[in-house]
Amino acid sequence: MIEATELRRRARDLLAAHPPATTAPADFLAARFDAGLAWVHYPVGLGGLGAPRALQTVVDAELDAAGAPDNDPRRIGIGLGMAAPTILAHGTDEQKRRFLRPLWLGEEVWCQLFSEPGAGSDLAALGTRAVRDGDTWVVDGQKVWTSSAHLARWAILIARTDPDAPKHRGITYFLCDMTDPGVEVRPLRQITGEAEFNEVFLTGVRIPDSHRVGEVGDGWAIARTTLMNERVSIGGTPVPREGGMIGPVSRTWRERPELRTHDLHQRLLDLWVEAEVARLTGERLRQQLAAGRPGPEGSATKLSFARLNQQISGLEVELLGDEGLLYGEWTMRRPELVDFTGRDAGYRYLRSKGNSIEGGTSEVLLNIVAERVLGLPAEPRDDKDVPWKDLAK
Repeated sequence: MIEATELRRRARDLLAAHPPATTAPADFLAARFDAGLAWVHYPVGLGGLGAPRALQTVVDAELDAAGAPDNDPRRIGIGLGMAAPTILAHGTDEQKRRFLRPLWLGEEVWCQLFSEPGAGSDLAALGTRAVRDGDTWVVDGQKVWTSSAHLARWAILIARTDPDAPKHRGITYFLCDMTDPGVEVRPLRQITGEAEFNEVFLTGVRIPDSHRVGEVGDGWAIARTTLMNERVSIGGTPVPREGGMIGPVSRTWRERPELRTHDLHQRLLDLWVEAEVARLTGERLRQQLAAGRPGPEGSATKLSFARLNQQISGLEVELLGDEGLLYGEWTMRRPELVDFTGRDAGYRYLRSKGNSIEGGTSEVLLNIVAERVLGLPAEPRDDKDVPWKDLAK
């Protein structure tokens, strides 16, 4: 078993052989992956060394202190946080060799083709079909709310392959090449005026069976791996104190004493404390993840993240009065990154409305917390054993 001392030595060897000051970032990242220091808990040859996951922090600290480049985890967050752990857990050896290295290097951006306009919060009700034709699958359907689809080369995709099976058991998981014929990406303009999301139309898209992940019909179970990691990556992103939505409103409070009222003071104090609790809870979640135990608590953290953002941004608009209602830029933009705290108070207020929808609606997450964290009885379901094709749509 590799220990921290050995990992520290390997990191220093990497830095000596590829000094960050004189090595191109892409070359350094490639050398880091090949040295097994990308994600140390992954197997040898796939960017890791089979070391305990908790020791990743040892490597990260050595490389950060030396000013080594990172792989821009915000830009490729879907690949790093959702596609990679799913491929590692369920993919074939060929899929792991083909996809993990360019994904980690950031050479290939990923998106997630899960949500559909007709499925709403009940993702398992999806209607996109995949029909087998020899060694390929022909996919037809529509996805929505797809982040980074306009930038992505690859997508993780779930599609219905057996309409005669109950909705959770007739789904299969695929890796979809976004450059293939039949894939059309259209911008989806949001309330902020931006279009960071997309609609994706799939018309006769042919996916080779070698790009199927797991067994036919097992897609829902595999998708749960993706979704669990998604909520951890959204709700568990590390932030410094006052690094999230609470930061701008706290600065305004300090710099603009003329805006203060007693009522707003009490509400700001309450939200500041809640934000700090959420930040520390996220830190504990990351420690669980480092120990290899990403549990349903990620859903609670994401739920808290969404609720707090909306409350804090609402308070900021109230604090600023008429100034908080100004919104000067409606030009449609296609940002590469989600910017939760950027621009002005009006933008933050409007953008936060999406927090309770994206990455799992708050209603769905409340059910997960109730059933898997608190152990409460599951909601009654009348569609459990009914074929998907017979469900009301």
